[in-house]
Amino acid sequence: MEKLTHKQIWAAIDELASLASMSASGLARSSGLDPTSFNPSKRFTSEGRERWPSTESIAKILKATGTSISDFMALIEQKKKSPDYPSGIYSQTAAQNSVPLIGFAQAGVGGFFDDGGFPVGQGWEEIAPPTGASESAYALKVSGDSMMPLYREGDIIIVDPTAQVRKGDRVVAKTREGEVLAKTLERRTSTVVELQSINPEHDTLKFAPDELEWLARIVWASQ
Repeated sequence: MEKLTHKQIWAAIDELASLASMSASGLARSSGLDPTSFNPSKRFTSEGRERWPSTESIAKILKATGTSISDFMALIEQKKKSPDYPSGIYSQTAAQNSVPLIGFAQAGVGGFFDDGGFPVGQGWEEIAPPTGASESAYALKVSGDSMMPLYREGDIIIVDPTAQVRKGDRVVAKTREGEVLAKTLERRTSTVVELQSINPEHDTLKFAPDELEWLARIVWASQ
């Protein structure tokens, strides 16, 4: 009997998500899993070794989509006949059907994000993202005036924790104390992170790196 391959099983998961009109992260979210569970970065270790989905996660996505194990195996068989399918890597730049929308007040409460700045859990309100949003992206709804005149209360910003952050980028940061800030990255070294306020009436802030839980780049805004 021919054994299953890493490529085939991830291809079948991507196909199951597509049949359910979801991205891979949307499938994970709807199954009660961490939204990043099926992200491309989770399919291989940092050393490049293959990482397989757990039997528990497969059971959960089958239950969420009403798919039998025999139907899932049929998807795997189908992918065996598609040699041109990429090696288990779902395109991170593919447009998604939806991303979670989180209020700034929610974002400051413990338990809504992991250490990398990714939202966890489920039940979020969702919105359609701009074309090209990665599977890791999510939306934040602006509140207050600290980001005026660039961002006003009620504006939506798309944040991508996987995007590289450089000096001058607009970012969202969460402090260890639970405050969520939208600023411009002025300076980042091994000893200090300097965040310049978008609103000139607010001071530039300086943090030691360990005072911030995470820092993520703003990649789009609904202005």
